[in-house]
Amino acid sequence: MAGIYCSWSGGKDCAAALHETWRRDVPAVLLTMLTEDGERSRSHGLRREVLVRQAEAIDVPVRFAASTWGGYAESLLSLVRGAAEDGFTTGVFGDLDVEGHREWQERLAREAGTTAVLPLWKRNTTRHARSVVEQGFRAMIVAVKDKMVPLHLLGRVMDEEVVGELRAAGVDPSGEYGEFHTVVVDGPIFERPLVLEQGERTLRSGMWFLDVRVG
Repeated sequence: MAGIYCSWSGGKDCAAALHETWRRDVPAVLLTMLTEDGERSRSHGLRREVLVRQAEAIDVPVRFAASTWGGYAESLLSLVRGAAEDGFTTGVFGDLDVEGHREWQERLAREAGTTAVLPLWKRNTTRHARSVVEQGFRAMIVAVKDKMVPLHLLGRVMDEEVVGELRAAGVDPSGEYGEFHTVVVDGPIFERPLVLEQGERTLRSGMWFLDVRVG
């Protein structure tokens, strides 16, 4: 393995996938897609500065591409091709269960001349959520689907109690279908924890987002 690139949202699943795949003696890079203004991550709405600080805390570089949703696939492919040109030959993705996502990721990696790896694929989502907690990851919930996920969980760090509350509400405890998103602030791949401050809550496109800043 010459080097790995990780499709990086900043959340628990990509962090867990990186943890299962990466060894410290192997070069690694994080790849993150941003909104067209380049200020926030496409998927989780995280500030660019938060993602930069995450990468610094993990001690790996991060590369960004800004794009509209319409240009997302082309921009990500360009980002992956750039990584491939620099010797990163294996792509790590954190999906668990959406077949269309897996097929798209494998095709994307293949088009860039690389290989896709999905170490969490078909894992039981409840066991996975508990495993994230047990392994020592600290994942703060930063987005929840309106009227589906209890709003009081926004800003909570996932633990066994939160997993139980999600299950009781009928929500997939890994959020595999976009019910909620997280930002990882500590864990076994981190050299040091990330300190974040919670800001305002905003409802956008049926999701409540919690703005977080570097503390």
